[in-house]
Amino acid sequence: MTRILLGCGASAALHKAADLASKLKGAGHEVHAVLTPNADRLVSAQLFEALTGHPALVHEFGEGRMTAMDHISLAQGSELLLVAPATADLVGRLAHGLATDLLTTMALAIPASVPRVIVPAMNPHMWAQPAVGRNLATLAGDGWRVLQPETGEMACGDVGPGRFPETADLLQRLADLL
Repeated sequence: MTRILLGCGASAALHKAADLASKLKGAGHEVHAVLTPNADRLVSAQLFEALTGHPALVHEFGEGRMTAMDHISLAQGSELLLVAPATADLVGRLAHGLATDLLTTMALAIPASVPRVIVPAMNPHMWAQPAVGRNLATLAGDGWRVLQPETGEMACGDVGPGRFPETADLLQRLADLL
């Protein structure tokens, strides 16, 4: 059993991330979800709580905190950081070491020995931006494993690269880390 921290950005692919969380738990892994505040606006963190059996966290401050320093307590004992879906904004913040919410602060608190995986999901026009490519290259250079998105139809109707992988495919791609 692997202790997985699942970080979720605000993407139309959140329904697939919820399915992924459920399947990872079903495979015997301990999954702790951390959502960006905007992801929490798209789907309730309670959905991830129900699927993982653990409190899903969103905010660093105020109600809902588990400890005085959730970003540290979450990082301790983690065996895999999986950021899925990762929006263009989230990719950029992680690449530049910005700690602007619980998810990005937690990512900085993860020990360097813990594998870090990012699964980008965004509109094809966003995916094609040089800044996104530079940010993903920075993350790869920093030791992140970048799982490339699929090509297909997006929630907005556009077609191209940037689609979040199907759960079964993503589980297969993660198998060697788990």
